[in-house]
Amino acid sequence: MSAKPFLKVRQTVSTIGRSFEQEKVVRGLGLRGPGSEVVVANTPSFRGMVKKVMHLLQVEETDKK
Repeated sequence: MSAKPFLKVRQTVSTIGRSFEQEKVVRGLGLRGPGSEVVVANTPSFRGMVKKVMHLLQVEETDKK
């Protein structure tokens, strides 16, 4: 089995009180606040961004964009 081509990323926690770098990463993923959700490509660059702020997100692999 191969990895699925997309990641569904949902922000579960606010960035208030977090470092500016973490806030920039969340904004860079295209998230706008708790409850917002985006679908991004499953690439090393997006996986690295997700890893930096994993404690603020919920992530699942998906086939659909």
